[in-house]
Amino acid sequence: MSTTASAAEELAGLSATTLLRFATAGSVDDGKSTLVGRLLHDSKSVLTDQLEAVELASRSRGAAEPDLALLTDGLRAEREQGITIDVAYRYFATPRRRFILADTPGHVQYTRNMVTGASTADLAVVLVDARNGVIEQTRRHAAVAALLRVPHVVLAVNKMDLVDYEETVFAKIAEEFTAYAGQLGVPEITAIPISALAGDNVVEPSANMDWYGGPTVLEHLETVPVSHDLTSCHARLPVQYVIRPQTAEHPDYRGYAGQIAAGTFRVGESVTVLPSGRTSKVVGIDLLGTEVDVAWTPQSITLRLEDDIDISRGDLIVPSHDAPATSQDIEATVCHVADTPLAVGQRVLLKHTTRTVKAIVKEIPSRLTLDDLSQHPEPGQLVANDIGRVKVRLAEALAIDSYADSRRTGSFLLVDPSDGTTLAAGMAGESFASAEDPKALVDEEGWDF
Repeated sequence: MSTTASAAEELAGLSATTLLRFATAGSVDDGKSTLVGRLLHDSKSVLTDQLEAVELASRSRGAAEPDLALLTDGLRAEREQGITIDVAYRYFATPRRRFILADTPGHVQYTRNMVTGASTADLAVVLVDARNGVIEQTRRHAAVAALLRVPHVVLAVNKMDLVDYEETVFAKIAEEFTAYAGQLGVPEITAIPISALAGDNVVEPSANMDWYGGPTVLEHLETVPVSHDLTSCHARLPVQYVIRPQTAEHPDYRGYAGQIAAGTFRVGESVTVLPSGRTSKVVGIDLLGTEVDVAWTPQSITLRLEDDIDISRGDLIVPSHDAPATSQDIEATVCHVADTPLAVGQRVLLKHTTRTVKAIVKEIPSRLTLDDLSQHPEPGQLVANDIGRVKVRLAEALAIDSYADSRRTGSFLLVDPSDGTTLAAGMAGESFASAEDPKALVDEEGWDF
């Protein structure tokens, strides 16, 4: 078989595998970067030159063995301090599945970075040092995973080699964490005892823990059921661009281009344009220059409608029978990510899909204390890494789904209008899932609405 044919077959096989997005989290020195490095190394996902660079850097620091954490700690400050500061993304694949990994920081002051890394994750790996057990930062990361509706959580009890691989130590930590995460409404929790440094139960089963009969970390990542089928969700098409070529070949062509955020659109379907509420019918769908009868998320398409109605960037096209309510008032949970506070009365921009509108923070009802899930009422402001409830008044009505229904169309950003800095990431609707069941006028100058 030729090399070209072999490469083509390998590419075809890879494209047929499913994709898993996952994030790692844990307290400082719990071994997140070492786990990721071990995962990449033992799954043969590290290039030779990368491994040589790590070996060289490890020797220069006086280490006898390669420090696999250096495979992910890419920033100079991270290498010097031996900590993770920024979110490090890594892409790798096995014959069974492709992976996008977000290695997030463990420090309390970098909680906002975990929100960034876990916001699109299908699974979160929360590490715990077997010697320390469940600590405040562990509970914080579990709460963030629950807030972001991450469907699968893995508790990796690391450094089992330092507690003589004792089953009772693992069992106690697993029981405590499972009880806490269960209260938050995390739908699935899998506990795995590991030693990232020694490689126990990361890629290969451990000979030191014959009492454990579950999967290794990689085996679980390869086999956990992940559904990317958003075709059954509420259909939503945020309009990015209006296409009007006005050429001799297409004198009357008018199409509305965008990436389908969720659901399915079909030719002949009745649709509503929000926030105007105007209705029409889909007469054509163009996908990569070809007309199709049906399109689904996450395809980028151009939709053609029967009626010539006013549609522009930022509008939302939805099925008429499944249109979300529009409102000028949004209540949501936000994670504040900026260094400057978010205060009651502050003027902001709210960015939702392709639409950006002016808004005012009308109220901050509470700030969440993640270590015990208590609510601090009426804090007045949120500072960096705070998570709290906010009520926002918009200059114009917006159609936002509940985050529980759609992580894509239920999320938004609050932005500083003066310099474009992202202030907070928001999740509309209720905060945690239950354990049982997983108009004013616009004043352009004063922003008083």
